[in-house]
Amino acid sequence: MFSANTNQQLECFLATLVHAPAVLVQVASSEGSVPREAGAWMAVFADTVAGTVGGGHLEWEAIARARAQLATPPAASDAPVHRFALGPALGQCCGGVVHLRFGRVEAADAPALEARLGKSRRDASRPVALFGGGHVGYALVQVLSPLPFTLAWIDSRDGVFPAQLPTHVQCEHSDPVQAAVAGLAPGSCVVIMSFSHAEDLDVLAACLQRQRAQADLPYIGLIGSKTKWATFRHRLEARGFTATELAQVTSPIGVPGVRGKEPEVIAVAVAAQLLQVP
Repeated sequence: MFSANTNQQLECFLATLVHAPAVLVQVASSEGSVPREAGAWMAVFADTVAGTVGGGHLEWEAIARARAQLATPPAASDAPVHRFALGPALGQCCGGVVHLRFGRVEAADAPALEARLGKSRRDASRPVALFGGGHVGYALVQVLSPLPFTLAWIDSRDGVFPAQLPTHVQCEHSDPVQAAVAGLAPGSCVVIMSFSHAEDLDVLAACLQRQRAQADLPYIGLIGSKTKWATFRHRLEARGFTATELAQVTSPIGVPGVRGKEPEVIAVAVAAQLLQVP
């Protein structure tokens, strides 16, 4: 599960921390049904908040306690843990219990917080290998960037990647493009949407070959129509891949029922499908 907040929230928190102290509210542990998991955090400043521990009355109460703590003189070991039962007394009906730790932080703590909270996010992120730097690929990067994924964005062409990218997106030029498959992180979800059907086929064959040897790619998705997949299926069968192996391919990609072929619409549908991968 995703146990940290987004990179944008972390960057906002640390940038604001340079100018004012905050109380870092973090889910220390939980029992039963709760809105966020252990490790989720919220930074409470005197006049703003970054991140979230679940919203609702729980969050309002946590913000009030944090600001009360912020208004008192700091203590060296002032990091209390408070228990919140998510029942009628709190105006919520989740039924679980959340234990929140409240710790005052200042500008000097920023490097350690960046390392700790950033590592927590990376550790919880699933690797995604995206083959194709076109319009849909770009839209998918934008949708996935605040979500619990670390992206390897791969293309055989020079100059296709934008200059500004989120820190957890790594671009790779690979020619031939399918050569990059061997170096993918174990457990990668692979999304294939290159500019060329020939490249798509070669990447897909390389993924199936890797599955045959290692079985460590939980999702292999190919953009395109049912007709495209039928053509690819015949060509892959001719290369010796079995029906069981071909059943590992998702094509067309994206959750069913989402209409529209705009890059952004496709990106949302694919992101939703990636979030469903066990």
